[in-house]
Amino acid sequence: MTTALLATLLVGTAATACTRGEPSDDGRGGPPHRTGTTDGPSRPASPAPRAASPLVVKIDNVPGARPQTGLDVADLVYAEQVEGGLSRLMAVYATRLPEVVGPVRSARESDLELLRQFHDPTLAFSGAQKKLLPLIGRAPLRTALPEEKTSAYYRGTDRPSPHNLYLRPGRLPASAPGADALTTGFRYGAAPAGGTPEDTRTVRFPQARFTFDWSGDRRRWLVSMDGTPAVTAGGKRVAASTVVVQYVNIRASRYHDYLGNITPYTETVGSGTAKVLRDGKSFDAVWKRPTATGGTRFTTADGAPMNFAEGQVWVVFARA
Repeated sequence: MTTALLATLLVGTAATACTRGEPSDDGRGGPPHRTGTTDGPSRPASPAPRAASPLVVKIDNVPGARPQTGLDVADLVYAEQVEGGLSRLMAVYATRLPEVVGPVRSARESDLELLRQFHDPTLAFSGAQKKLLPLIGRAPLRTALPEEKTSAYYRGTDRPSPHNLYLRPGRLPASAPGADALTTGFRYGAAPAGGTPEDTRTVRFPQARFTFDWSGDRRRWLVSMDGTPAVTAGGKRVAASTVVVQYVNIRASRYHDYLGNITPYTETVGSGTAKVLRDGKSFDAVWKRPTATGGTRFTTADGAPMNFAEGQVWVVFARA
C-alpha cells in the first residue's frame, strides 16, 4: 500500500478508531529454530533477508483484559508503560501465527521507533490518538485496523468493550514468515560464563508489575502480572526462555488521552544497561541500538555477545 493511500485510509478512519468504545488508553509453544543466530562454529551469523515481514499486535494488559489469547505463540513480547503508569504488550509473530490473538488495543508514538527494526511489519491495533494517526500513516509499516480488515476482527462476548476486540491472523494477507523476520539483533546460543543465580525478578511500573519465576522443570521463566500468574484463555501458563529488563529513558510524548494524561515515550534508540535472565541466572548486560533502522545488540560487561536462550523472549522496558 502506498504512503498516500495508507494516510488517506488512516485519516478517514480516525474518528471511529479513537471513539468507538475506547475512551481511555489504559494500558509458545516449543522454541523456534533461528537460522544464523547461534554462536556455534557450524552456524555463522548472516544478515536476514529484508523481504521477511512479521505480524505485530498491540495487546491490552489491564486486569479486565486478562486472560489474553495467543500470547504464548509469540516469538517476542515487549512490555511498555502507557498512561497512568499502566502497561501494554506488543507481541511479535514470525515463526507461527495463532488462530486468534487479543484483546487488541491502540498504538503509541514510541511503537513506531521500536518497529523500525523490522522490514515492513504488519501492525494490528485498534486505533490511536487522532493526531498520531497521520504519523502512523507515514511510517514504514502496513496497518491492519478493524475498519480496514473487517473480516479479520470480531468482538468477544465474555467481557465488555474495549477489552473484547480479537484478531484472526489467518484472515489477513499475511503468513508466518519464519525466524528471518526477527531482525532484532538478538543472538541465541550458550550462556556466557558467570551470572548470578536468581529464582525470581519483579519489574515495577507506577501502576503495574511483572514477575518472572524460574521453573527448573520447565526451563522457563513463569510470567505473572500484577501479582497474578499469567495464563492464556486456554489455561496455558505464559512462560519465557529469556527475560530482558532493559533500562531506558521514558519521557513525555506529544500526545495524551482524553483525560489529559500524557502518553509516555519509551526511547529504544541509544544505549544503556540491562539485566538478562536465562537458565535460572541473572546476567549484567549493556545494550546498544545506534539507529532506529537497526536491531539492539546486547553484550556482557567485557563486550562479548550476550546470547539468549532459544524460545520466547520477553523485553520489559524499565525506567533507567
